[in-house]
Amino acid sequence: MIALFTDYGLTGPYLGQVQVALFDLVPRARVISLMVDAPAHNPKASAYLLSAFTGDLPEDTVVFSVIDPGVGSDQHRPVIIRVNNKWYVGPDNGLFDLVCRGADTLQAWEITWQPHKLSNTFHGRDLYAPVSAMLDKGDPPPGIIYQWQDRHHWPDDLKEVIYIDQFGNCMTGIHSAQIPETAKLELCGKTFNHASTFSDVQEGEGFWYVNSSGLVEIAYNQVSAAVQLGVKIHDSIKVQ
Repeated sequence: MIALFTDYGLTGPYLGQVQVALFDLVPRARVISLMVDAPAHNPKASAYLLSAFTGDLPEDTVVFSVIDPGVGSDQHRPVIIRVNNKWYVGPDNGLFDLVCRGADTLQAWEITWQPHKLSNTFHGRDLYAPVSAMLDKGDPPPGIIYQWQDRHHWPDDLKEVIYIDQFGNCMTGIHSAQIPETAKLELCGKTFNHASTFSDVQEGEGFWYVNSSGLVEIAYNQVSAAVQLGVKIHDSIKVQ
């Protein structure tokens, strides 16, 4: 199985062109869109989402992981990383830091394979998609083993908004195990108490809860928290 994790979005040609490249090499591939609206140009926020969303994927899943604002430069090497019996393919720009940090097993390769045609701005289609397809077929491309290093040292728990969903719920980089249910969270000057689920509060009332991936979210019942508060990605969270 190939799982797509990217900021390409659902509009425009990018996601479709990646899928065409995958199916060209593996016509019967199982390809799922795990997350295709990750925060644009934002490897830091996306690193927490990637770690939260891929832990339960089956063994030998190939995770096409492309958040690549530096595409076309030599700033970040293209890599294959095998973590806990799953493959990750993408740029070494911090996106894999949280996945690798908690790994039981970890191997990393710099990709040396080159396609016949490599555009300056779409390595997702021209490089990372073919490499993902090769791994899915059990045929890894040439690469150089290297020692992965956490160069960014981002915190294990990020007290910021890292994603806003279609309902306006604000996902944070805070893992539920790190704060008690008695804690109060502050976002954009408003303070929120814990509730287990939306029906535990009145319509229009704000609260914080633990989502299905184990991350803390701030939401309003049937109202957009993002609109209500004017929230943006990277807005900070205070824990009281």
